[in-house]
Amino acid sequence: MGDDRTDGGSPFHPGEKEVQERLGVRDIEDWARKVVRPFMPDQQRDFHRSLPFIIAAALDDQGWPWATLLTGPEGFITSPDDRTLVMHGLNPELGPLEDRLRTGAHIGLLGIELATRRRNRINGRVREHAQDSLTFEVDQAFGNCPQYIREREWIRIDDPPVATADTYHRLTPEQCDWIASADTFFIASGYLGDRESSIHGMDVSHRGGEPGFVQVIDDTRIRFPDFAGNNHFNTLGNIVRNPRVGFLFIDFPTGSLLQLSGRASIDWDSEEVARNPGARRMIGFEIDQVCERTAAVPLRWEACANFVRSLRLVEKIAESSEITSFVFEARDGAPLPSFDAGQHLPIELDVPGNDGAVRRTYSLSGPPSTARYRISVKRESMGIASRHLHDELEVGAMVDARAPAGEDLMLPCVQCPIALVSAGVGITPMLSLLHALAEEDGERPVWFIHGARDSAHHAFAKEARGLAAGRKNIQLHLSYSRPEPGDRLGVDFNNAGRVNGQLVTQIVNALDAHYMLCGPIGFMAGIQSALERSGVTADRIHLESFGPKG
Repeated sequence: MGDDRTDGGSPFHPGEKEVQERLGVRDIEDWARKVVRPFMPDQQRDFHRSLPFIIAAALDDQGWPWATLLTGPEGFITSPDDRTLVMHGLNPELGPLEDRLRTGAHIGLLGIELATRRRNRINGRVREHAQDSLTFEVDQAFGNCPQYIREREWIRIDDPPVATADTYHRLTPEQCDWIASADTFFIASGYLGDRESSIHGMDVSHRGGEPGFVQVIDDTRIRFPDFAGNNHFNTLGNIVRNPRVGFLFIDFPTGSLLQLSGRASIDWDSEEVARNPGARRMIGFEIDQVCERTAAVPLRWEACANFVRSLRLVEKIAESSEITSFVFEARDGAPLPSFDAGQHLPIELDVPGNDGAVRRTYSLSGPPSTARYRISVKRESMGIASRHLHDELEVGAMVDARAPAGEDLMLPCVQCPIALVSAGVGITPMLSLLHALAEEDGERPVWFIHGARDSAHHAFAKEARGLAAGRKNIQLHLSYSRPEPGDRLGVDFNNAGRVNGQLVTQIVNALDAHYMLCGPIGFMAGIQSALERSGVTADRIHLESFGPKG
């Protein structure tokens, strides 16, 4: 892929256009002309200068694409101008691209910072090369979104072991296990067509997913799902014109590399695509050559990584005068990580006027599910995040989220009586627990006690009543501290006043029950003291506090 800006040409070559046409997204052209540039903006130049490594794609002597990892000493990448990157002190390239990164060679580069999930792609060619350095001339530069990148911190080791390289024509059992457990790989592809045109060249892209998303069929065949992306279809466009591709897998704790080269095929719409949730297509790969390079680079990364998913807001529901629910599904349509009742969702918001992402965690208020997440947020008048969610975020918007976290509040005891006691927005984790308890087959006693100001401030009233309906073991008690004239005693609420320790002990009156409390600290402290005075032991009282989160 390249960009003929000199004659106002398209940034896409015929293969990319063919895929876009097939999938009905040719209108991406207008956007791409604005973001795909024949130079690097200053921000991209600074970014590449800060990197400890860069991923590269090039061809070997027989024209097979390979992906590799280039690294050097700290600050090994410089950028003397917006069309040039210079790499100094490169680590020896012992694999199939040894001596191939020479003057005139077409190269695709991917600058990626795993810890921050930033990445930029640059395609061009080698202007000059020496034994341990090369000068790269840019044909195209463009940024990519952070989707599917797993966060990993890195370190540099001072005395790395001696690197070795072994070649094969099929995968060993150990290499099959390596691939089957991977959550990240890189794919090199290219379409050279007119070698002098800047829209033809090499490209390397990142692919990420849950461990196991790359499927090993046998020792010469693998496949992976192609999820939703930016609709440029650089890799797929290259494949339809030239099926030769290269894969790179990194063993992050050891710095070893597994490089594969072979032929790719695209499964557009078979039953296999349908069997892989979130897959838009399946990409098959028949292996021709394998190169395993042990301790290839002097960098090490965390073995386990944080996975940040891009979520799409599909529903925005006003639950009360202050609380709104936000329902998210995965942008790519794939299953979401499961969660347990009582856990929370860490999210990242791009709020105008703030440097960097605004990070918050909100309790998941819906039933445990892998299809969607629901958070329910109270609007705080001075809250940066809550005001952005309530006032600016609309259906269709995207947010980034990490996997649900926090303690599973469900008890291992399946018969223990449980009292769920909350006030205000503290209802959110309690409601998720109520969903889980309502799904149980047993008949353990459950009390759901909640306090609100009045019906206008009472979130999830209908939902809670629906969960308790027909379940004799679930009792609801609702207190309004300041009921409005239209609020009906015995219908909308059970008593006027605040939820306190005396009320809870009167309603439950069970020393063997477990008490789940969520609300302001003073609210929980008062109830805890009353319960302990009544004889409830401390190990049966569980607290989940909250306060204004901004």
